[in-house]
This record gives sequence, C-alpha cells and structure tokens, in this order.
Amino acid sequence: MKTMLNVRLTPELGRQLEKVSKEEKVPISDIVRESLNRYVAVLRFQELQKKMIKKARKKGVFTDEDVFKIVS
Repeated sequence: MKTMLNVRLTPELGRQLEKVSKEEKVPISDIVRESLNRYVAVLRFQELQKKMIKKARKKGVFTDEDVFKIVS
C-alpha cells in the first residue's frame, strides 16, 4: 500500500533538500522516505533501549563493566 504525504518545509530546508537531491542524483521523495525510515527506526530502538535498561537495572546491571562481567 502506498500513501501520499504532503509536507510543508521552510524555504531554507526546501533549498537544502533540492541541493542534496541534485548533488546526490537522488529524487527528493527517496531522500524523504529514507529519512522517515531512519527516524522511525531510531524511535523504535530508543523504546527498546528504555525497556531493556529497566530490565537490566532490576537484575543489577548498571554500567558497561557490569555487562562485560556477564558476557565474559
């Protein structure tokens, strides 16, 4: 399923996006699509990270050193 999305950009961001598109020879829609994919991936990662930190703290894992002790 494809969804069309209209986005308002500041004039400066629009110029920058056009410049990158021309320099990289990539359509603007591809740049925006990839940017949204990365944004969503980062949010999902951060959500998972928060959950795992809570679980780790309950088990007494607070630092990188604690993790290395368990893994080693």
